[in-house]
Amino acid sequence: MPAEPDGPPPAATLPEATPPGATRYARVVVDSRLPQLDRLFEYRVPPGMTGVEPGVRVRVPLRGDRLTSGWVVETTDARAWEGEVADVEKVVSPVPVLQPEVWALARAIADRAAGGAADVLRVAIPGRQARIEKQWLAQERAELPPLPEAVEAAAVLPGLVEARRRVAIECAGGVAEITDAEGAPVWVGRWAISLASIARQAIERGEQAIIVVPDHRDQRQLRIALAAAIGDERVVELDARQKNPERYRGFLRCIDGEPIAIIGPRSAVYAPAPKLGLLAIWEDGDPLLSEPLAPWVHARDAALVRQGQSGCALVLAGHARSSDAERLVELGFLEHERLGAHRVRVLPSALTDDGRRVPAVAFRAAKEALATKPVLVQVARPGHAPGLRCGDCGARARCTSCAGPLGRSSRGAVPSCRLCGRLAAAWRCQSCRGTSLTEVGRGSSRIAEELGRAFPGVPVMVADGEHERLTIDAKPRMVVATRGAEPLADGGYGAVLLLDGDALLSREGLRVAEEAVRQWATARALAADGATVVLTGAGGATVTAITGDTTVPFAKAELAERRSLRFPPAVRTASVVGHPDAVAEAVEALAEIEHLDVLGPVPAPADVVKGSREGELERAIARFAYADGARVAGVARGRVLAAASRPRKPGAPPRLRIRLDDPEPFDGL
Repeated sequence: MPAEPDGPPPAATLPEATPPGATRYARVVVDSRLPQLDRLFEYRVPPGMTGVEPGVRVRVPLRGDRLTSGWVVETTDARAWEGEVADVEKVVSPVPVLQPEVWALARAIADRAAGGAADVLRVAIPGRQARIEKQWLAQERAELPPLPEAVEAAAVLPGLVEARRRVAIECAGGVAEITDAEGAPVWVGRWAISLASIARQAIERGEQAIIVVPDHRDQRQLRIALAAAIGDERVVELDARQKNPERYRGFLRCIDGEPIAIIGPRSAVYAPAPKLGLLAIWEDGDPLLSEPLAPWVHARDAALVRQGQSGCALVLAGHARSSDAERLVELGFLEHERLGAHRVRVLPSALTDDGRRVPAVAFRAAKEALATKPVLVQVARPGHAPGLRCGDCGARARCTSCAGPLGRSSRGAVPSCRLCGRLAAAWRCQSCRGTSLTEVGRGSSRIAEELGRAFPGVPVMVADGEHERLTIDAKPRMVVATRGAEPLADGGYGAVLLLDGDALLSREGLRVAEEAVRQWATARALAADGATVVLTGAGGATVTAITGDTTVPFAKAELAERRSLRFPPAVRTASVVGHPDAVAEAVEALAEIEHLDVLGPVPAPADVVKGSREGELERAIARFAYADGARVAGVARGRVLAAASRPRKPGAPPRLRIRLDDPEPFDGL
């Protein structure tokens, strides 16, 4: 049987050479989701087996004859287990995919989040592609071409990487034209040019740069800007949207340690980079950067841990300052910087008295801009009618399968569920048995129809989840886009209309106002210099934040309010979900930590844990200081292990789940 060495997991460093002929042992982290197996297991390397080196993938026995995959963390000739030790079954690949810095990061992240290191490694290391591995092992490493001639933008925050500065950057909006790798002119956001300039500082020092972005739209702009700043050969993308061989080829190139820029979504923060000079996160307040899989670690938190281990320069940048970044600025951990200037006129406006969708000031701004440039109209919801009600009794029309809300994607389309997608062709009201439906609200396609009638002869296009458009040319037209789906226009938009402010702010959640400001600032950044931005249906501090030159005062106010209420990010939290007895035991153990307070327990919603039923589980929220994070994580991990050791029926939800920094309980605040 495999054995667990005594003491904490060893450091992820290469061992000293083993004397020839001596028995070698490998310490392996197995690829398992079970919390009981989050440890290093010791195996003997059979005589004659080669290739068992730190970082390689192996197959090892676990629980008798059952084989499982794992990664070798270290090899040694000294045994740490006195009992029987099983042999390594097979070397899956000779490529050291688990680099020392990635193992150290995975272990630290797992310990901070009370999770398992294998869960982190599953996100960090892509699946094996044997053909790509053979090519990588056989190829000769060609020397990279010299860097392109430095451009004017290279003066952005000079010396940042060399001084290993940690900064929070508020980037002004606007777009700029540059030349891509093929010599063609192309437009990108000025923010991308700034980050590419900072990345060049690391490349010039022979180091690597990692830049994490929320989605493929930002990644495309950054790729173009980096190609212009450092050359296309020095840019590596790691993205789940890539084909598996392409992604694995990029991952293996990161292992080589060349001076390259690595870009991608949240998982790119774990990319191997032995000489990391810069780690940057773009729009760190974007919820897309929160990992949806265990241990649910936000890319920003992973970046903070990695910066502490590597000592690299750290950049948290965005068009709007997040409250999390502002907390780090106020603590003195990050410096504040603001880059660029974007001259636009922002006009807040309430809806007109006659109930028209777009106020008169927005119509005037759009009409003036359409003479020379396109106009962006940002709306809250996709489709034609986001909601439907019974035409007889007024009850909300819901899906008969999952009880989700019904809507229409286009005029005259068959109603469908917005959650499960099931069609409701023969819908009947559950209250009055009526069959007529009344449309509620206006989605992107319905607003596009209305604007088409209001601006006859002007082309109108829709950009949302079903109609993806990354870029458009500079021809005058109306572009109706949902939040996050706005295409980039050559030269920028002549006017930006931010509709549905009231709908955006009427949602429930701790970060609703902060998220609204971020999304409005992102849309405002697409406007051309001198353009008009009209914001409708909003007021108060959010309007002040978007109409001013900076969003920092808004972030400060948000953080101050959170401190008074003891809400994140002023404090850290842990959601404790499980059977009532397991929750009670966990709460009792956590309550021994000084200054920790507990909210609840209360009945947990059925959808919090997969497979649970309404009223079956309870949930409590523990709030604690950042300084107590390690102690809370240790206690939480111990209670999860104790609960996991108890038997449960197949398919039943786990007896206890503890998630640190869980945003879900605060979505309804």
